[in-house]
Amino acid sequence: MTSLDLTLTGAEVLLPGDGLSRCDLSIAEGVIQQDRTGRRVDLTGYLVLPGIVDLHGDGFERHIAPRRGAMKQMSEGILAAEAELAANGITTAVLAQFYSWEGGVRGPEFAAQVFRAIAAVKNSAVTDLIPQLRFETNMLEDYEGLAHRIAEWQVPYVVFNDHLPHDRLAQGKKPPRLTGQALKAGRNPDAHFEMLLNMHVRRNEVPAAVEVLSAELVSMGVRLGSHDDATAETRAWWRDRGVRIAEFPETLEAAEAARSAGDHVILGSPNVVRGGSHKGNASAVELIAMGLCDALASDYHYPSPRRAALMLAKTGLLDLAGAWALVSSGPARVLDMQDRGTLVPGKRADLVILDAGTHRVAATLAGGRVSYMSGDIAARFLG
Repeated sequence: MTSLDLTLTGAEVLLPGDGLSRCDLSIAEGVIQQDRTGRRVDLTGYLVLPGIVDLHGDGFERHIAPRRGAMKQMSEGILAAEAELAANGITTAVLAQFYSWEGGVRGPEFAAQVFRAIAAVKNSAVTDLIPQLRFETNMLEDYEGLAHRIAEWQVPYVVFNDHLPHDRLAQGKKPPRLTGQALKAGRNPDAHFEMLLNMHVRRNEVPAAVEVLSAELVSMGVRLGSHDDATAETRAWWRDRGVRIAEFPETLEAAEAARSAGDHVILGSPNVVRGGSHKGNASAVELIAMGLCDALASDYHYPSPRRAALMLAKTGLLDLAGAWALVSSGPARVLDMQDRGTLVPGKRADLVILDAGTHRVAATLAGGRVSYMSGDIAARFLG
C-alpha cells in the first residue's frame, strides 16, 4: 500500500511537550520522518494534530443495520462506517459490538457476522479497525466455547457488561420498552420476559463463570475491560481477574479506585460535550479535572472526541496538548500501541488536519495514506 511522501509546511503542528508550533512535518513510508522529504505542501491556515485513537465506539451500528434486515452486505456497512470515522479525524477505531441477550443487531449471530466483516475489510481499509466484543455476563449458556470463538473472530479486546434490569426483575415487573425490545429480537414479549427472569434468578452463577472465562482470555493475551463500574469493590473484583480497563465508571468512587490501583479509566466524549451523563452518572469533566481519565472515547457519537478535546482546551481546564492527549496518546497507551499517538519521527503518520478558524476536519491521514479530505485543502495536496 502506497503512502504519501511529502513535507507539510506553514501549519501549526501539535508536538509533544511543545503545544502548537509552526514547523515542518515530513512523512514517508507511512511514518513521520526526521528530515524533509518529498514534495512540499503549504498548509498555512491549518492545524496538524495526532490522529484520534477511539477506544470504544458503537456508532457504526447505523451503517451495518440502518433498518432491521436491510443490510445484507455487512462489509459494505463497515466501509461506510470507516468513512464516517475518517471524516471525524479518527485513525484507529475500536468497533464495540454487543454480544447480548437483547438479540437482533446485538445478538450473538449478528456479532459473528460483524466480526467476520471487520476481518474481511481490515487489510483494505485505511483506518485501523479493531474489533471489541461487549459480552453480557448473564448469558450463562454462551460461556462454553466463547474463548475459542473470540480467537476465531480475531477479537483482541473484550469488555464485560451487565445491562440486565435486575431491580425491576427482582420485583417481578416487566422492564420499560420490553415489548419493543422483544420484537426487535424476533421474540414473543412474554418469552422475552421469561428469559430475563431466568437470567436474573441465575445471577449468582455468573461470578464463577466469569472467573473461568477471564482467566482463559488473559492467557490468550486478550485485553479486558469492565463497563459501568459503580463501586470500589466492583472495580477491585474485576481487577483481581485481570480486567484492567474501567470503561465509563459511574461514580467518583469507582474511578478513584481504578486510578489508585493503576487501572486505565476511559470516559465518554459525549459526556464532556453534553456537560454531563445522560444517565445521571459521574460528570466526565469533573473526573478529568481530578486527573481521573486516561482516555476519551466516542461511545455512540464519532464527532465527540474532537469536540470534547477542543472544548476542554477552550474552557482552560486543560491546555490543548493535555486535552488532545486524551484522544490520541492516552488511548494509544491503553491499547499498548507505542507506534502512534504523537507526531514524532518514527511513529505512524496518523494525523488529522483541522481548519484553524473553524476547527472542522479538513483531512485525515492514517499510516501516511489519505482516509478523508474535503474542500479547499484537496487543491493544496494535488498541487
